[in-house]
Amino acid sequence: MKKLVLVIALAIAVVSCDKKQAEVKEVKTAYVDTSVLMKEYTATKDLDAKYKAKGAEKGRQLEAEINRFKQEAQNFQAQAQANGQEWAQKKGAELQKREQMLAQAQQALSQQLQQEGGAEMDSIVSNVKKTIKAYGKEKGYSYIYGTGDSNASVLYAEDKFDITKDILKILNDKYKAPAAKEEVKK
Repeated sequence: MKKLVLVIALAIAVVSCDKKQAEVKEVKTAYVDTSVLMKEYTATKDLDAKYKAKGAEKGRQLEAEINRFKQEAQNFQAQAQANGQEWAQKKGAELQKREQMLAQAQQALSQQLQQEGGAEMDSIVSNVKKTIKAYGKEKGYSYIYGTGDSNASVLYAEDKFDITKDILKILNDKYKAPAAKEEVKK
């Protein structure tokens, strides 16, 4: 009798384990090479070009002022001997003050461009994450990992699991669509 109860209990345990295994869903995973994605995404290319142009434009204005300062500094060297030590000290202090102001202006310009560009880049990254999440849900992925940068969570994966090109196409198509609509409005 004890053996019969033990056999029945064992049979029930085996059957319940089989049911649990049958209920376990297949885990579908993939990865995205985030460094390639961000380098090839049209929105990031446009953002980079925008801030290079903005930096060059504002930099030209500052560069013109720096060149005037350099010219004035060279003239100072020649005039210092002719105008005496008192004039040279006074003018030297003025030039030093202007040099500091120009250095501060360069630093402020750099910080301003970084802050503005950083805010826009955060928006792009947020959009990329939303797109990957929507893609994962639509395609039935349990996990989509990121690789390719310092925050990589995949150390190795077979190339067949790389969905970077798929995500990149979706992102670039979505990015082009609003731009095309804006051109039609103009």
